[in-house]
Parts: sequence; C-alpha cells; structure tokens
Amino acid sequence: MSNTGQPLLEVSTANLTLGKQSLLENINLKIGAGEILTIIGPNGAGKTTLLRIALGLQKPTSGTVKRQPGLTIGYMPQRLHLDPTFPLTVKRFLALACKNDFARVISLLSEVGAAHVVDSAVQTLSGGELQRVLLARALVREPDLLVLDEPVQGVDVHGQVELYKLISRIREQRGCAVLMVSHDLHLVMAATDQVLCLNRHICCSGTPESVTNDPAFVELFGSAAVQYMAIYVHDKNHHHDQCASCGRGSANDR
Repeated sequence: MSNTGQPLLEVSTANLTLGKQSLLENINLKIGAGEILTIIGPNGAGKTTLLRIALGLQKPTSGTVKRQPGLTIGYMPQRLHLDPTFPLTVKRFLALACKNDFARVISLLSEVGAAHVVDSAVQTLSGGELQRVLLARALVREPDLLVLDEPVQGVDVHGQVELYKLISRIREQRGCAVLMVSHDLHLVMAATDQVLCLNRHICCSGTPESVTNDPAFVELFGSAAVQYMAIYVHDKNHHHDQCASCGRGSANDR
C-alpha cells in the first residue's frame, strides 16, 4: 500500500440507528500510519459497534467510512467461540489462515511469544496464551492496520502489562497502526498515542494526558479514575531520582 500521508482509515459524522435505538451519534475517527488509537468507554457505549463500522462489517445509517486503497487489516476479535469437544491444535488453527505454511505459523507464534503452545489444543490455553495466539492470527496478512477488540480480556494484570508491551513492540517493528478497544484505563494510557472516549457519542478525544484532564472524562469515569491517571502521567513524565517535590524515588531508586 502506498503511503500518501493520508489517514489509513477515517470515519466522518457516522450515525447508527437500529429500530428506534440510536447506537452511535456523529462519530468522527481518524488513524494514521504507525499510530495507536484506543477507544475507551463504559459497557454499552458502542465501542465494538464502532469497530464493526470501521471494518465495514456494519454500515452506518449516515456518514462515511474511508479506507486507503489497498489497506490490509488484521482483526483480533473480543471472543473466540469454539466447540469444546472439537479437537483443534494451535498449529492447525493458524495453519488454516496461513495456507498450511507451518514455518510461517512458528514464525508468527515466536513473534508473539507463544511458540511453546504450538501443539496445544486451543481450548486448553490460558487467557494470556489464547490472546497471543489470536494476535498471531491477526498478523497473518501482514496488516497495515491492526484492529484489536479488548486484546487483554481474560488476562491477569501482569499479563495485561506484557500484552500491551507486545502490541507496542509489534507497532514499532512492523510500522503498522493499531486501532484498539479497551476498558483498562490505567494500563492502556501507557500504550497508546491517542484516546477516543465514547459513550454512543464522542465525549472527548486527544492524547492520554489531555483526555484525563477533560471534564467529560471526569463525568464519565469519576474523580477516582482521574486521580489514578494522574499517577500514570506523573510516572510517565518524571524521573523520580530527580524529583524532589513529589517525595517518590531517590538516588537509590527505592
């Protein structure tokens, strides 16, 4: 795909109404090459619905969706529904997408840190292992844009941190953009360039720092979330061994 400097994907004034229910109102979204954009919001805010519109799986009632010509998208769904009695190994699951190129399967699993589960049944994987396998599958097409719906779902906090680091590393190494849905506010803020706060309409958007200072963010998530985000901003922007005023850290990095 040629890089024209234009957005990879742009949603403009999109609305979605099903029956008498308004699901999305006046949505504008734009993501450029190499950018990580994260959509956050409460349950029922329309986050997954917005991803479906961006992917072309759902047509908006009004508005437009533009994708760069030749744009390749890799998609990681929120859930994988498999018959628990159906025998399916990780190798076979990925081989179906890789046209039985088993060397490619191993390469992708190694990239996401999951080569050790290649012969395991998909149904027996831990939450973190399954998410890594799904991420490997999303990379099969060498995407320009990765679309990830709750990529750390079902993973413990340590595993979530590691997965977000992995996503950032993939972006850096591959140069792909990442459009992600997440509800893990305190973790995702360290792993994104831009944030779009959604509650059927766009409440606020911008850098993590600007969004956490927006009154709409406070109204949606509460003051406790804002205080937690303040710690994140402090940690991201300070070297504690040089910060005398905050009382955190020391020359010995205590």
